[in-house]
Amino acid sequence: ASEAEPMLPLALAVVLPTFNEAGNLSPLIARIAGVLGEEGWEVIIVDDDSRDGTAEEARALAAAARRVRAIQRIGRRGLSSAVIEGFCATAAPYVAVMDADHQHDPALLPAMLAVLEAGEADICVASRFVAGASTAQWGEPQREKLSGLANRAARRLTGVALSDPMSGYFMLETARARALAPRLSGVGFKILLDLLASAEPPLRVREIPLAFAARRAGESKLDRGVLFDFLAGLYDKLFGRVIPTRFALFGTVGALGVLVHMAVLAALLLVAGERFALAQSAAVLVAMSFNFWLNNWLTYRDQRITGTGPLLRGWAGFVATCAVGAFANVAVATLLEGRGLFWALAALAGILVGSVWNYALSSRFVWGRY
Repeated sequence: ASEAEPMLPLALAVVLPTFNEAGNLSPLIARIAGVLGEEGWEVIIVDDDSRDGTAEEARALAAAARRVRAIQRIGRRGLSSAVIEGFCATAAPYVAVMDADHQHDPALLPAMLAVLEAGEADICVASRFVAGASTAQWGEPQREKLSGLANRAARRLTGVALSDPMSGYFMLETARARALAPRLSGVGFKILLDLLASAEPPLRVREIPLAFAARRAGESKLDRGVLFDFLAGLYDKLFGRVIPTRFALFGTVGALGVLVHMAVLAALLLVAGERFALAQSAAVLVAMSFNFWLNNWLTYRDQRITGTGPLLRGWAGFVATCAVGAFANVAVATLLEGRGLFWALAALAGILVGSVWNYALSSRFVWGRY
C-alpha cells in the first residue's frame, strides 16, 4: 500500500458566529472548500443555541469532516463574544471572521491571508465601501444608509481611518487576537471596531474590496439598533469597568421611562385629580411597560424576545420580577411625599430604589444570563 500523502499544516481558521443559520452552513463550507482546497484550514462554528437546529447541523458537518468544529453556547449570546471564543478555540496561526449568511465572499480568503503572511498589514478587512467594492446585490438601501452613518460615527469618535470600520469580515494573526481578547468588551456586534480600539500600538490595516451579496437564507439579526450597538461598545471601552455596560443601557432606558412616568403621574395628579398613591401606581405600570418594550428592542437586542405569545409572557415576567421593586418604589415615594417632600422628588426617590432590583431580576429571569 502506498503511503498516504501528508496533510498540509493548519494555516487558517474561519470563525462563523451563528444564530439561526442552519440552511446556510453546508453550502457555505462547500464554497470555502472550493476556494481553500481540502487541507490546511478549519471552520469553527460558534452557535448561540439557535432554535432552528443550527448547532445540530454544525455537529453533523463536523462528524463528516474533521476540518469543521462546532461550539454551542448555552445561556449567552452576542456576535462579539462568540468571535472571541472562536479566537481562543483554534491552533491555526491566522483566523478569519465572516458571516454565515453568504453575504461575505469566501473567494477573498486567499488574498487576505497572503497580505498577512507577507507582513503587509496586521489585519486585513474586506470593505463594502473601498474603491472597487459593491453593495449592488445587498438590496437593503436603508441598512446601507445606517451602515454608512455608523461608519462616519466610528471614524469621527475613534479616529479609525477605514472606509468600513463596521465590517464583519476580516482576518488577523490568531496570537494577536488572543492577546487582545482580555481587553475586548465582548458587547454587541462590532468586534472589528473593538479590536482596532483596543490595540496598542494601532494595527496596520489593509482593506480589500468586497462585493457585498444578498443574504442566502433566513433573516438578518441586525436592524436600526446597529448605531445604538456601536455607541454601547464605545461606552464599554471608556467606562465599562466603572459601570457595567448592560446596566448603563438599562439605566438609559430607565431615564426615558422616568419621563414617561412623570408625564403619566402629572396627568393623573394635576389633570384627573387622582390621589397620589393611585397615580403613582398607574405611572409605575405604564413606565414599566415602556421600559420592557425599549429594553427588549435595544438593551437586550442580542437576546430579543419576538412573537406575540413570547412577548406577552416576557412582559408578564418583567412585571412579575419587578413587582418587589415597584412595591418599594411606591412605598418609598408615598412615604416621602406624605412627609412633605415635593411630589416629583418623592417619585424620583422611589424610582431609584426600584431600579437596581429591576435590573438584577429582569436580566436573569426575563432575558436570561449575561
